[in-house]
Amino acid sequence: MSVRSEYLMSLAGVDLEDKSQDEIRALYYQYLNRGMHGICFSPYMEGQEPGTQISEEQIRRRMEIVSPHTKWIRSFSCTEGNELIPKVAKEFGLKTMVGAWLGKYQSINENEIEGIIEVAKAGYADIVAVGNEVLYREDLTEEELLKYIYRVKEELPGVPVAYVDAYYEFANRPKVTEVCDVILANCYPFWEGCSLENSYLYMKDMYNRAFRAGAGKKVIISETGWPNVGEPFHGAEPSQENAMKYFIQSQNWSKEEDIEIFYFSSFDEEWKTSDEGDVGAYWGIWDKNEKLKF
Repeated sequence: MSVRSEYLMSLAGVDLEDKSQDEIRALYYQYLNRGMHGICFSPYMEGQEPGTQISEEQIRRRMEIVSPHTKWIRSFSCTEGNELIPKVAKEFGLKTMVGAWLGKYQSINENEIEGIIEVAKAGYADIVAVGNEVLYREDLTEEELLKYIYRVKEELPGVPVAYVDAYYEFANRPKVTEVCDVILANCYPFWEGCSLENSYLYMKDMYNRAFRAGAGKKVIISETGWPNVGEPFHGAEPSQENAMKYFIQSQNWSKEEDIEIFYFSSFDEEWKTSDEGDVGAYWGIWDKNEKLKF
């Protein structure tokens, strides 16, 4: 039986095998300038980190840089100035996925929940994400997380409410999956040590596993990306070329199959090295000085 070549190409993505680095760079900018579905917004400048009060001025400056390249913005917190990100995004005509950053400390969680409810009631949230990888990090129990999700859903009728975690958690946590209006799945072939060559098909498999767990609910890839600097992680190697190739493949898939992807991330952030090692600071499309990297 013969297999149609266009079917094979759809599985393999964009053929980059014989392209020079200049050709890959040109294609990268073609996809970037064509526009993404969504991007994860990085507010922290050099010397800043979570806990730093961020200003509306720096949010507005960075929003001006990214807004021509995306339809949606994802934010991660609703305290310490982060609650201004959705408002500014709306002024730029963007849609918003607004996050409440939950963790081990109840007082912080309360401020985040109150903040996200206030932001959404003001009309600045198109999707609300209650928590990010708290089950993966074991910061909260499933029961504690569910209480927060139900509380936000009760306060925000008509606004899609969900939870963000690694794609496989939705199969492992049916009660959480059931309460989510959409499935927000983080899909990182890099962090599972996958080679760049196999990462595209692996990302598709991650998506499909989340889709099966959701039993027909819409799946949004809430984070995916590839660093351009740092030590290899098993078979996954950071490099400029690999970062560009991964971006091209993910954006091509997003457009060809209407997959909603929030790319991670907008700007490099040095504070992330404390959790992720040297690669942590190099996930951005723009560098820490807000310049395009490639």
